[in-house]
Amino acid sequence: MKVSFQGEPGAYSEQAVFNYFGKEVETVPCESFDMMFDSVLNGKSDMLLAPIENSLAGSIHQNYDLLLRHDLHIVGEYFLRVRHCLIANPGVKKEDIKKAISHPQALGQCAAYLRNLGIKPETVYDTAGSVKMLKESGARDVAAIASRRAAEIYGMEILEEGIEDNQENFTRFLAVQREATTPESDAKTSIVFSLKNVPGSLFKAMSVFALRDIDLTKIESRPLQGKPWEYLFYIDLIGSLQNETVQRALDHLSEYAVMLRVLGSYPRFKG
Repeated sequence: MKVSFQGEPGAYSEQAVFNYFGKEVETVPCESFDMMFDSVLNGKSDMLLAPIENSLAGSIHQNYDLLLRHDLHIVGEYFLRVRHCLIANPGVKKEDIKKAISHPQALGQCAAYLRNLGIKPETVYDTAGSVKMLKESGARDVAAIASRRAAEIYGMEILEEGIEDNQENFTRFLAVQREATTPESDAKTSIVFSLKNVPGSLFKAMSVFALRDIDLTKIESRPLQGKPWEYLFYIDLIGSLQNETVQRALDHLSEYAVMLRVLGSYPRFKG
């Protein structure tokens, strides 16, 4: 099975692929999130694993928009514990480092650590890509922030591991493919809908779940393109589409929604 991800080999997303699907899968690195979705649509990969939110940095909005844009289905989720490493060329000492390069999210998650060491952060396109760039440059006063796997792939040294400012650093990934699935139990369902901009519309929409004691684990609003100050609402709820209570709630919601789409029904991740 081929699974696409965004980033260079050694990226956290690739580690999530191996953790979730197993070591036997073939990974397909993609330069951008758009290319990652395209690889599934055009059959170059069977599935993709997309980061959708981080416990510290929040949602990855571009992937919410791509889920809506393409006719693909969420079929699973995975939570990855993110451990950042300070990585340098062989023989370099920590006191030699003047600058650290990485993806802006990784730099932000290590901001206090870098500040305490007097290391200047500099943004590049990818965590694993920063290690690749550092190796190619041979710089002795620059470090990269990335995963242990990235350091191993490029033959670099880890000066320190676990440098993130907050240890409760998790990224949630969604497995996406062309065909939908419907688990029978212990599931989540993700939907997106829009509403008329009238008083009480969002309250009525939320009430269809509250009246049936359906647990909502995520609510995200995104601008509705082409209609300023109107919004799409993304919701993750506990329950499968096979559950009659969930189906009745969605039928009820369709009475209020201008647009309603199920993005996927899938097993809940158990860490």
